[in-house]
Amino acid sequence: MQTKTAILLMNVGSPDSPTKPAVRRYLTKFLNDKRVIDLPWLLRKILVNLIIIPFRVKNSTRLYLRLWTKKGSPLIYLTEELREKLQEKQDDSTRVFTGMRYGNPGIKRALREIKQQGFGRLVLVPLFPQHAMSTTETALVAAKKRVKKLRLKTEVFEVEQFYNHPKFIEAFVKQAQKYKVSNFDHVVFSYHGLPNRHVEKCHPLIKVDACKCTESFPEHGKFCYRATCYETSRLLAKQLNLESKDYTVAFQSRLSKNWLTPFTDNILHAKLEEGKKKILVLAPSFVTDCLETTLEIGVEYGDLFYKNGGEKLQLVESLNAEDNWVEALDQIIKEQSSK
Repeated sequence: MQTKTAILLMNVGSPDSPTKPAVRRYLTKFLNDKRVIDLPWLLRKILVNLIIIPFRVKNSTRLYLRLWTKKGSPLIYLTEELREKLQEKQDDSTRVFTGMRYGNPGIKRALREIKQQGFGRLVLVPLFPQHAMSTTETALVAAKKRVKKLRLKTEVFEVEQFYNHPKFIEAFVKQAQKYKVSNFDHVVFSYHGLPNRHVEKCHPLIKVDACKCTESFPEHGKFCYRATCYETSRLLAKQLNLESKDYTVAFQSRLSKNWLTPFTDNILHAKLEEGKKKILVLAPSFVTDCLETTLEIGVEYGDLFYKNGGEKLQLVESLNAEDNWVEALDQIIKEQSSK
């Protein structure tokens, strides 16, 4: 008899609703994660619960209210649409689940259901193209801890980062080609930022400022978030027929100046000063549209761009549940779970 396989798609998550109590619950769980804010326990608790959350709840709730749709949070319903389409590609012995690292539907609930249904194989799929301890690592650690606690007797496979997988690159290229790239003055690849210390923790002997990943993919680069972001950009640029002068790699969502640079908003301003008034933006660290893409780039950066004389700032939609992405993800999962 064929072994039953469970595929668990894992993403960051979202508040249950765009209300202050729900947003507070979400931020409390998210920001207290030691892999997100990697400070000593007591300092993290004081900083997060007494300073950051009280000051962020009101503004974050306002942003989620703008993001929310009749279907709910885009990140949740788009991930569910992806799950449904991916399920259609599986045989009768395989079932696809979703589990959010923070919020609902959660990893815990999904794994309880997987145990109840007696799956013999479990494939953990963090939906993050580039590995980072605050995304890929925390999702995998949480899932494996729950597997152990549930005493889940199953063979576990982990899908690794896929920043350079040809099918992933192809899927993002096809999204960009929905717009005529040659009509834009410049292309910006905008990635979610990280504190420099997160990157340096992966490579203690290499300081971010000394890393050569902006020029080529270094030997140490496999788990260097910055290196993989630049490598993704080079691969996308090649497929889009962009020369190095035609695009810039940048990082968004910073909380301090000690985060990965250059910052996306600064790059957009600099390109305007160079006379580049039509800019196409891709966000290849996100496979699902969310607050950071739809609002931060599409609305907030857009407002600043137009206010300062820009003519067009076009955000390329993420992969969401596009057929090309479903096909790519299916191939990535099959390749990595058959090793």
